[in-house]
Amino acid sequence: MKTLSIIIPVYNEEKLIARTIQGVMSADSCGLMKEIIIIDDGSTDGTQNTIKILKSKFQSNPKSANFKIICILKEKNQGKGAALKAGFKMATGDILMVQDADGEYNVKDYPQLLLPLLNGRSKVVYGSRNVKRKIFHNKYSYLIFYLGGLLLTWMINVLYGLKLTDQPTGYKLFSKKIKHLLLQPRENRFSYEVALTATLAKQGIPFVEVPIHYKPRTLAEGKKINWLDFIKSVVVAVKYRLSS
Repeated sequence: MKTLSIIIPVYNEEKLIARTIQGVMSADSCGLMKEIIIIDDGSTDGTQNTIKILKSKFQSNPKSANFKIICILKEKNQGKGAALKAGFKMATGDILMVQDADGEYNVKDYPQLLLPLLNGRSKVVYGSRNVKRKIFHNKYSYLIFYLGGLLLTWMINVLYGLKLTDQPTGYKLFSKKIKHLLLQPRENRFSYEVALTATLAKQGIPFVEVPIHYKPRTLAEGKKINWLDFIKSVVVAVKYRLSS
């Protein structure tokens, strides 16, 4: 049986992490066994304790034969990029998938996200919040965040000759055949994802986008990205274009 490695980076999500993990466990993985890798990036609330309790609870469940849970609990916060790389390094699956812990993304989109990889159409799949945005009734938390995402995507398209509609998406999937490329970028925070897109683009690896559902949250509800992350991402995008 093939395996889907689901990498979940998390930081201070005590209220949502249990719901996220339960959603991932119940998601339709198209018959793939699930390897759920949770990387806590030095949370300072009760997230780590909740993760420990959930792992113990699920491992004692007879149904857990259909999945396994791996937990990495960091003492210090290093950033989303560092958490993802730790998860990718640990993953043993045939498909590697990023699942944010913030509750903004819907696990019912798993089948359509997995299909291009399962049928051999692509080695990289990005879930797009902008394709079919109106049909899916996808909103945005702040207009400035939405415009920033569009601008960043446009810049990356221009710099690397791509046709993406949503580079900052939280749903990204990869074939294990390119796992080594996922570990190449040195960036450790949000800009890692731009560096990764640039790395794959420079290797000539084609991207497939799949429309997804999206329910954003506000800063008051715990949204963590900010304008400084946008600036750093732009700098990284240009830096990788200029590098050999």
